[in-house]
Amino acid sequence: MIDDCTALILAGGDSRRMGQDKAGLVLDGQTLLERVSRTMQSIFPKLLVSVRARRSALELTQVCDEVTASGPLAGLVAGLAQAETPWVFAVACDMPFVSPAVVTKLADFRVGHQAVVPVVGGYPQPLAAFYAVSALEAMRASLASGDLSLRGMLGRLDVCFVDEAELRSSDPQLRSFFDLDTPQDVQAARR
Repeated sequence: MIDDCTALILAGGDSRRMGQDKAGLVLDGQTLLERVSRTMQSIFPKLLVSVRARRSALELTQVCDEVTASGPLAGLVAGLAQAETPWVFAVACDMPFVSPAVVTKLADFRVGHQAVVPVVGGYPQPLAAFYAVSALEAMRASLASGDLSLRGMLGRLDVCFVDEAELRSSDPQLRSFFDLDTPQDVQAARR
């Protein structure tokens, strides 16, 4: 267990490309939200789910965006504001293969930084990353400025970027970073 950290699952997106709520999509007999929740509960003692509006059927602790229509950055801000631990691990609900070994590996890079963000295929992965609660004000400043970009927000933080080469020993195919954005992605995941 990583005791000084809360898992934050982002499940409040529009799912435009998918055409339906991704959190409820079923893969191997579980919804995406259930799969990611179970994985996160095996690593962290506390779990929050970021939603735009409360979901009555959801029994997990939910946090709603402080600023509406502001994308995943608003979800991160809401989660950090509610966390009772010094760190949050943020993960999107559409990442059903996130590996505990990868998360544990990323945790090793936290000392001295406000965020630990993997870089896969040359791109930062801000929705499979650690964030210090001390970064909350910088994230709120990003929201207030109208810059809703997660990558833009990272520019305001002291970030340790972890190259994919560091992570391959924990996840050789880097499946942890496979996210389901379209129906075609779901078909690929089922294969």
